[in-house]
Amino acid sequence: MASSAPTRVITVVLERLGMHLWGFPPRLMAPIVGELGPVRALAWFAWNMPRYQRSLAALGPVRTHLICTTISLVNGCRYCSYGHAYALELAYLHEHGRLFPISKHRILLLRGQSPGTIRHHMVTAVQNAGLYAEARWLARAIELTVADDRRPTDPDDTRISHLVTMFGVLNSVGIAHQTEPDQAHSPFNKDRALKLRHSTLRAATDAGR
Repeated sequence: MASSAPTRVITVVLERLGMHLWGFPPRLMAPIVGELGPVRALAWFAWNMPRYQRSLAALGPVRTHLICTTISLVNGCRYCSYGHAYALELAYLHEHGRLFPISKHRILLLRGQSPGTIRHHMVTAVQNAGLYAEARWLARAIELTVADDRRPTDPDDTRISHLVTMFGVLNSVGIAHQTEPDQAHSPFNKDRALKLRHSTLRAATDAGR
């Protein structure tokens, strides 16, 4: 069945939002519009994206993408896990001048494993990266992702709880449509020099193993 005119229009609007934010039209936009319908999809993004952007500004890109990656791994979404793991790698390189200890491809191998296994490997990675304060955030993100009651209990929980709820929708759509990964879900994706530096360093690291 051919898509309706409103569906096509809203899909284009959301893809252009992705182009503006990250430099490419995200593959998940059409499935989201198809699942929610054009009006609900537009309203959903209008409500959730500003809150996401505020969390990104308040928590910083490394912490935000760590949380989003971890939530998506627990939920089993390949699309979002890859997009935010790649964003994490770029953000970490930008801030610290070196590679994150594990690559997006190795992170993706954790998808579908138990929450305890994901927590162990991700906490080990952030500790090896010198990001000791992030272990608490990752642990709480996993707790809220698997909990029946996701209501926040402290100020930090408010942002994590929103990300858990938001990515619950994104992950479910990505899984249902088996959406293939695309690029880094980050403004750093538009930084060609940073991406080239990352790929060069990662290739050299992989070659040295």
